[in-house]
Amino acid sequence: MTFRELHDGALPLLLPNAWDVASALAFAEAGFPAIGTTSFGVAAASGVPDGRGGTREASRALAHALAPLAVFVSVDVEDGYSDNPDEVASYVAGLGVAGVNIEDSTDGRLVEPEAHAAKITAVKAANPDVYVNARTDTYWLGEDATLSATLERAAAYVEAGADGIFVPGVTKPAELRELAVNLPVPVNVLVIPELTLAHLADLGIRRVSTGSLPYRAALDAAVAVATAVRDGQSPPSATPYPVMQERLTRYARS
Repeated sequence: MTFRELHDGALPLLLPNAWDVASALAFAEAGFPAIGTTSFGVAAASGVPDGRGGTREASRALAHALAPLAVFVSVDVEDGYSDNPDEVASYVAGLGVAGVNIEDSTDGRLVEPEAHAAKITAVKAANPDVYVNARTDTYWLGEDATLSATLERAAAYVEAGADGIFVPGVTKPAELRELAVNLPVPVNVLVIPELTLAHLADLGIRRVSTGSLPYRAALDAAVAVATAVRDGQSPPSATPYPVMQERLTRYARS
């Protein structure tokens, strides 16, 4: 089965988002056939804000580090780290991954849809086998956060060659259904706690990303361990050290 075909199952493809090798190994061990990266997690682990181009080298290094894994990998490349479509295409070509997620905003502001479409066209021309998940940040940023504006942008990205459309921040079932009905490619959303994968499938959604949620939850869990010990409580259980060490040893041999 190809990465593209994973979007055609009975339920939406659930794509957990890793921020380093250890988190990717854990997701792979749990049986996920595909793993994404989270630019927020990668940025935060490096001590820089998300969405400002600071993850370019770290994301490339992570993509190369995940190459030995027997899973499909999709990398979050923010806005492609350049305004030049050919530079974006060249960057994607050097990742060696099954897919990329590329967003139509830079430093917290939407870019013109024509500029984003040009990047998508260049990426697909240079990398026809890479699954391009075109993200529109209308709802995420609260700019042009209407269904009509979002569909207009998404349609331009599909025409440019996008294989899928990602609309983070949209949560209303009626709007989710309209997106799925009006777009001829798989629609991707973030986890919506009140909507199960089965419910999202009924609405026509084909992919669900965890985004930075696992990274943020991991930080909360780490703090909970330390505070439990500090406060005289029993810390929560965790995967034994030997198990994780063996996982890393197998990875290092690959």
